[in-house]
Amino acid sequence: MKPLIPKQHGAWAMLVIPFALGAYAGGVSWLHIPLFFGWLFLYLATYPMLMAVKNKRKEYFFKWAVTYFLLAIVLLIIPLIYDFTLIYFGFAMLPFFFINLYYAKKKNDRALLNDMAAIAAFGVGGLASFYIGQGRLNMTAWEIYMFCFLFFIGSTFYVKTMIREKKNAIYKWTSWGYHLLLIIGLVIVGYPLLAIAYAPSVIRALYLYGKSLSVMKVGVLEIVNSAYFLLVMFFLL
Repeated sequence: MKPLIPKQHGAWAMLVIPFALGAYAGGVSWLHIPLFFGWLFLYLATYPMLMAVKNKRKEYFFKWAVTYFLLAIVLLIIPLIYDFTLIYFGFAMLPFFFINLYYAKKKNDRALLNDMAAIAAFGVGGLASFYIGQGRLNMTAWEIYMFCFLFFIGSTFYVKTMIREKKNAIYKWTSWGYHLLLIIGLVIVGYPLLAIAYAPSVIRALYLYGKSLSVMKVGVLEIVNSAYFLLVMFFLL
């Protein structure tokens, strides 16, 4: 039987990038292996859970949710045995999941607040990744969280202006303003070099707006941009 895989392709970058940066900055450990795959299956479990809320095939989606969740638990037991306080990161994700659940029930999962809640939840995975290497959270961990959050918020604005909201002038100006203010803000608060990581995001938000690009091309460009962001962040951390 074919596995049920989420269709939100941008979510994969949100899953991997904060986790990878957290592991790199916090110190790589063998515990990152079960933690990552447990984190992966936990994400895979949330997709059918949310689909079951708005879909009539509840039994089918519930079955996959339980399967993925059990696999996540088996893998996450390993790092939890090492440090049980990791469970607090799971608790921290719950408010964001409930927001996603609410919008799934309303069948409005493309809402901006829903996207922001998902991005915030993915960032918690990065905090857990940092924590398991350092045994604590410091300013660096929270900076990584915020830098990733800011990057993916920009990506959300851009994708909306290219697909679902491409004729919405409010989204256009919000996206342009956000990307430009982000660069200015980084310089003002003392992170001028980090502007390098966000520069392609600003260029594509301004230059590609209004261009006739297929959904696939938009997605591929975002994958490339995300990979660039990750590599630059590795270099700057």
